[in-house]
Amino acid sequence: MINRNFFSILLLFPGILLLLTACGGEQYEGEISFEIEDFTFINQDNEEVSKSDLDGEFWVANFIFTNCETVCPPMTSNMASLQSQLSEAGLDDVKLVSFTADPERDTPEALKEFGESRGASFDNWHFLTGYDFEEIQSFSVDSFKSSLEKEPDSDQMMHTIRFFLISPEGNAINMYTGTEAAAMEQIVEDISSMY
Repeated sequence: MINRNFFSILLLFPGILLLLTACGGEQYEGEISFEIEDFTFINQDNEEVSKSDLDGEFWVANFIFTNCETVCPPMTSNMASLQSQLSEAGLDDVKLVSFTADPERDTPEALKEFGESRGASFDNWHFLTGYDFEEIQSFSVDSFKSSLEKEPDSDQMMHTIRFFLISPEGNAINMYTGTEAAAMEQIVEDISSMY
């Protein structure tokens, strides 16, 4: 004879399973899974921005510096284009974050001028500084698996040209070539498909 408690547990099991699933929230997956470390840096308006400020929303991150002679100007123009495309798609809650690779030179004022000159709107886009080079170097490697180095005998920096899509739970889930304008459309498509 089967124990009556067995049936009680059997009847409760689907409810418990449903409750556990609901508590976990949605997990977003992509080509990669890099957990972004906590940070608190300063943006172009001298305001603190922390990873916790971005939690719960999708955000797109990249690395630039204002004295860059090669990839940073087109990457920043592409990010400005992405900002417009996100707005047109009704994805205004997506944040954009550009970390400077040259914090010794890039003051908030310099970053603001650089962003403005490339068409940035600062409603949902933070240009971040307020750390030393070693700190951002470690952050780039640990959070984005991307090297960041000073070019020997130069004032230039070697950094990733990738744009990273970060999920609401704080994981980088996709990366794109930031120098390619067509990649911006892909980012919008990918975010739209997750809503």
